[in-house]
Amino acid sequence: MVLGAQWGDEGKGKATDLLATTKGEGAIDFVVRTSGGHNAGHTIVVDGEKFATHLLPSGVLTPGCTSVIGNGVVVSPEALFREVDALAARGVDVEERLVVSANAHVIASYHSTIDKVTERFLGNNKIGTTGRGIGPAYADKVNRLGIRVADLFDEGILLKKVEGALDLRNQLLAKVYNRRAVEVEAVVEDLLSYADRLRPMVADTSLLLNTALDEDRTVLFEGAQATMLDVDHGTYPFVTSSNAVAGGVCTGAGVGPTRIDRVIGVIKAYTTRVGSGPFPTELFDADGEKLWKVGGEVGVSTGRDRRCGWYDAVVARYATRVNGLTDLFLTKLDVLSSWERVPVCVAYDVDGVRHDEMPMTQTEFHHAKPIYEYLDGWWEDLSECRSFDDLPPNARAYVTSLEEMSGTKIWGVGVGPGREQTLVVHG
Repeated sequence: MVLGAQWGDEGKGKATDLLATTKGEGAIDFVVRTSGGHNAGHTIVVDGEKFATHLLPSGVLTPGCTSVIGNGVVVSPEALFREVDALAARGVDVEERLVVSANAHVIASYHSTIDKVTERFLGNNKIGTTGRGIGPAYADKVNRLGIRVADLFDEGILLKKVEGALDLRNQLLAKVYNRRAVEVEAVVEDLLSYADRLRPMVADTSLLLNTALDEDRTVLFEGAQATMLDVDHGTYPFVTSSNAVAGGVCTGAGVGPTRIDRVIGVIKAYTTRVGSGPFPTELFDADGEKLWKVGGEVGVSTGRDRRCGWYDAVVARYATRVNGLTDLFLTKLDVLSSWERVPVCVAYDVDGVRHDEMPMTQTEFHHAKPIYEYLDGWWEDLSECRSFDDLPPNARAYVTSLEEMSGTKIWGVGVGPGREQTLVVHG
């Protein structure tokens, strides 16, 4: 598994792409998305060319690798084919190598409508969603009002399910939000328009993946969002609507935990967050602006500016614990060049009490103030480094210190966006 160990945007696409392009023994046969929807955004740079994936797994850029959208994902057919067509226009044909779970839930047009009007209605208490219908689609799933991909191939079942979902949704739109009701027939017609193109891609992906593992093939599960956005273990309620931690990967793919032998957490050399919610190390000064500018911290999926702060070792230890991480992959170390000293949050002060681990309650985390240790910085450009030993001494010491503070070995370090700009620390 490869998953985010902060609030997202850590560089999971780079880590996944790096593993998926491994040559020879250990090459990746399948890359699997297991949660979230097209609210995710992964950036991959191949030979200087930048690609952004949203709903599609990062393995779509690796020839011979099958990309799988698991049952835990919520799928907008419109967004799916828009992304497939955009890649095809750039010479990347993914349609023949893409498999979609029959049990994945579908995002219909009314889900994004509900998402947007709800956020506006909440005003200052808004969650900071992408407005793409992810939360409402998961809510329908839990309320047993959801539409699954397989339903698009049975018009009678689809009609009944849309009617059942809109019976409640339309009352909410009209009576609470003063919006026009959604027509059942229009939704059904829209969804059916994707059925023929989608049908060849659809499969029992749980069976597919377990059979592949029985055959000793290599499967890489790619996380979306991140640990601190997990609906159970994140900074609730400022979270996503699914389980982004390691346990959620098993549920969202239909494979058991005993099939997993490596769990890699991707983490930035500093910290960023998009949307609302607490963020103890957030910076509101020139350092924060510099991190934002040098790091190019704009959301891949949303285009929103990311909030920036220093590395948080408390969050890293928490991610290690709840995911059972075996490795960390540290990205964007190059961004920290030119600071004389680099602060690292090692604990929190909550109303005068030191917390070395994540505070238990939402109130405590909202009141948490970072306790920093200061590490010596460096001035050298790291982008041309190709081995860990190429790094200047202070940069190596920074990585080693983070490894000790975070409780997990750091497997690799990113010093730029390119595939080749990755240094292996532990082989």
